[in-house]
Amino acid sequence: MGSTTFEWPRGAEAGDTAALELWLAVHGWEVDPTVFMAGGLGPAVQVQPIGAAGQDEEPGLLILPGETVEYAQDRMRIATRATVVAGCG
Repeated sequence: MGSTTFEWPRGAEAGDTAALELWLAVHGWEVDPTVFMAGGLGPAVQVQPIGAAGQDEEPGLLILPGETVEYAQDRMRIATRATVVAGCG
């Protein structure tokens, strides 16, 4: 199934977005194209389960520059520092 974590870098560029989209698709998620946030450290992205657009509840996750995302049991969450360090070895 591939890696269970993805690091969204500060100053993300088009190649980073493409890599994130591929990683998300493997796990049944996608970038929400209706949400765009730019900041001094780079863009933030909103992700959601594939097909969740237009639902009343907010099943998605906002990923800020420099955060690592973890796929865990059909949901996405921001990885804890321990998860990030363990994944680097």
